[in-house]
Amino acid sequence: MIVIGGEALVDLVPDTATAGGELGPLHPRLGGGPYNVAVALGRLDVPSGFHATLSTDQFGDKLLERLVDSGVRTDLVRRGPEPTMLAVVGLSEDGSARYSFHTEGTAARFVADPGPLSGEVSAVSFGTLGMVLEPGASTYEAVLFREAERGRFVALDPNIRADLIADPAAYRERFESWLPSVHLLKLSVEDAEWLAGDEGLDAALRRWQQAGPAGLVLTRGADGLAALVGDGELVEVPGVRAQVADTIGAGDTVHAALLAWLHRNDALAPEAVRALTHDQWREALTFAARAAAITVSRPGAEPPTSAELS
Repeated sequence: MIVIGGEALVDLVPDTATAGGELGPLHPRLGGGPYNVAVALGRLDVPSGFHATLSTDQFGDKLLERLVDSGVRTDLVRRGPEPTMLAVVGLSEDGSARYSFHTEGTAARFVADPGPLSGEVSAVSFGTLGMVLEPGASTYEAVLFREAERGRFVALDPNIRADLIADPAAYRERFESWLPSVHLLKLSVEDAEWLAGDEGLDAALRRWQQAGPAGLVLTRGADGLAALVGDGELVEVPGVRAQVADTIGAGDTVHAALLAWLHRNDALAPEAVRALTHDQWREALTFAARAAAITVSRPGAEPPTSAELS
């Protein structure tokens, strides 16, 4: 089983049919980077569980219901009286999304440490606001380090939300402290550029990959996916053409699809990832690109099922 730790929230997505530049209605869509990863894994028939706190409000009820409907285990989900975190989404003409977050005092911040995870857990995954907002970030960080020490495969997608990172230098330092315990690092090119700062993207990517991850995957929007593997060899695949409704959840779908591919190919272990050939990496990246193309073709974070990718 793969356990995903991090926030669940509600995206308030504008009605794209509204004309004349007027503010239109906002439609609630269930989301949050780690939550999307868990839902996507469940839809891809990968045994998965979600580690988080969900509110006891109506949004929390719906978030829990969708996890169950997607086949995701909820043993590690705690319910709390705090409200659900909200993200107000702005969409550009090309469907790309920007976010403003309402996080103060919300349920997702108050996650409990479950202690050592059970033996059926083969991998853990973290990212986005779960690794930023305290006190939950310190809890997830402790789980990351502990499970890596216990031999679990660790995946990380920082999914940077710069407006919520009060001290960028401190966050960059903390990010680098995770890398020796991370086996799969997935980044968007925008995230990587932010994290690299003045260092330069290419140098930073290669340094991060050599710091610990067996594979580093970079998403480049319509330009496709790339992976740094081995001693820094680059493997690339083109993007899959799609009619874009919006890009919400695209990167989360890539992250989940990569984990699903590794799971199906008995490669959820650092040594197994390091042993993948370039052809196998291209197969994995192409699978992830196909999955993301389906997600961007429909509004909100609606990742595909196994049947849609067969």
